[in-house]
Formats: sequence, C-alpha cells, structure tokens
Amino acid sequence: MNAWANALAALLAAGAVFLFARMATGIVAQASRRLEDRYTVRSAQELRDILLFVDGRSLAVLGACAGALLFGCGLLAGAGLAATLAGVAGAAAPGWIVRRYRARRIASFERQLVDALQAMSSAFRAGLTFPQALASLAREAPFPLGPELAQVVKELKLGVPTEVALDNLASRVDSADLALVVTSTNTARELGGNLAEMFETLAATIRERFRLQGRIAALTSQGRMQGRVVAALPVLLGLAMRWIRPDLVDPMLDHPFGWILVALVVALELAGMLLIRRIVTVDV
Repeated sequence: MNAWANALAALLAAGAVFLFARMATGIVAQASRRLEDRYTVRSAQELRDILLFVDGRSLAVLGACAGALLFGCGLLAGAGLAATLAGVAGAAAPGWIVRRYRARRIASFERQLVDALQAMSSAFRAGLTFPQALASLAREAPFPLGPELAQVVKELKLGVPTEVALDNLASRVDSADLALVVTSTNTARELGGNLAEMFETLAATIRERFRLQGRIAALTSQGRMQGRVVAALPVLLGLAMRWIRPDLVDPMLDHPFGWILVALVVALELAGMLLIRRIVTVDV
C-alpha cells in the first residue's frame, strides 16, 4: 500500500512540476510582451514589472500547480500534515507575491509623487508648458514614476487629449493620491487655475498625509505585533508538543475528529488575525 501511495505522490509531483514550469514560462512570456508594448524596459529592475501583467486566472493556475507540487513533495517525505500546510501555502503564494509587489510599487510611486509635484511647480514658474514640464520630469524621474510619465508623454505625442492621458495614468497606477492630482489638474486646466500653486498645495497635503500615516503606524505597531504573536502561539505550541511528546499528538492526527479540531483552530486563528488587523488599520 505504501508503494502505491509513494508512486501516486511521485506522479503527482512530477505532473505538477511539468505543468508549473510550462504555465510559468507561458505567463512570463505573455506578460513580457505586454510590458514591452507599454513601457521601454531599460534595466533588469524594471523587468519586475512583469508581475503587473499577470491576471487573476493565471495566478489561480500557478497557485494550483504550486500547491500540488508542494503537496506531492510533502507526501513523498511522509508528512501528511506538513504536506497539507505546504500545499495551502503554495496555492496562496503566487497571489500573495503579486499583491505584495503591486502594493509596494504603488507606495513607491506615491512617495516619488510628492517630489514630482514640487518639480512640476518649479517648471511652471520657470515658464514651461504642461507637456514640456511632464516630458522633462519623465526623463529625470526614477522607477516607477518615470516609465508611467513617459507613457503619458507618448500618448500626448500621438494626439491623445491631456485629460484622457492623465485619466489613463490614474487607472493604471490605482493610487488615491494620483487620482486626486489628476482630478485637480484636469479641473484647473479647464477653469484656468494656477497650476504652480495647486501642485505646491497638493504636495504639502500628500506630505502631511504621509506624516499622519507614519504616526498611526507607530501607535498601532504594538497591536500588530501582539496579533502576530497570538496567531503564532498555537502553531509553535503544536510543533513543540509534536517534538516533545509525539505519542500524544499522533493519535489525534490519525482520527477524523483531530483533523476537525485542527481545522477549527485554523479558522479561529484566521478570524482573530483579520479582526485584529481591522482594528489596527486606520485609513487617512
């Protein structure tokens, strides 16, 4: 029976490796083409932007392949519980990585946006027009702000209206601060406002929001750490008991009631983590 189980696990692992490699190669190639169509890739650092073009369906397939691969490897190692946990972690890993990178990219964009607004204000005071100031900033701005502004400049050269190009920028980046800047810019251009003063005011507003966010993060850091410690305690305690007294833990894992108990603990842990995260999260 063990031979059949090992053969089935090996077959599952081999199939998962093949499918994972094939799907990952195809998705990366497709995302690379989409990236090159939108941006000019100038360095290896910008190649990480491939993650922006991976859709939800592709992430689900990659997650399923990664979960099956890790689950099969766990079964080959003879650890049923570890194989299950590894399979769940592998299934969730691709989506988590992409979401994490997109959030970091937006945060980096918003930090660079403050200096960009100040530079735009100085360019207007120096007598440059809006397209000229935008083109100058696109050449000097770092990643990821520079490629996004270069895309706006490219659209303007192709005859796209300024309002439409800025709206496209806001839809690509999905940033609340950028949406405020785009709306204010379009309104000021339509009504004839002072763009230099408006950009200075927006820069000061966003900078103050960053200061408040940092203060809130410092005040809620203890609550977040307590949530992580409380969530990790049952897992660490279970592993310690499994190492110290396996004769007490193994019978529970060999019975369906034990697995129901483990599932209940995991569900309660997730509910507690989400509740603590909701409490300590404050929107500014």
